[in-house]
Amino acid sequence: MESVWDYPRPPRLERSAARVEIRHAGVLVAESVNCWRVLETSHPPVYYVPRADVTDGLLRADPDHRTFCEFKGVASYWDLVTPGARVARAAWSYEEPSPGYAALAGALAFFPGRVDECRVDGEVVRAQEGDFYGGWITDGIVGPFKGGPGTTGW
Repeated sequence: MESVWDYPRPPRLERSAARVEIRHAGVLVAESVNCWRVLETSHPPVYYVPRADVTDGLLRADPDHRTFCEFKGVASYWDLVTPGARVARAAWSYEEPSPGYAALAGALAFFPGRVDECRVDGEVVRAQEGDFYGGWITDGIVGPFKGGPGTTGW
């Protein structure tokens, strides 16, 4: 078991060989065994999928939305477009991340609550509460987790 309270701040970036799969509207959006995990105190891990492992033609940049992370830098957002479905801001990336996070350049993180299904080594992921952090909760991760009502002051 991993406790999110044992994760560091600033966040740690680590390689993951786990099989990550993302599906939406019957389409395989991404599949990879070459992801990065970002681990930060009080947050479930966030998986960043190399762009080469995302199905071509499914993402459209949202040029009007950016956020800033004090550690990783400026995040760009991506809409997911599948036949019959468009999910606004389903993913984000750091195109030019801050020093220390350069390995994330161009990799994509998906909000598990905005797509039909995310899996890690076959296990269906549960989305972190709230609409900001995008953490991936599996049975091997324990909280409590930041993101739900009343947790902004942690």
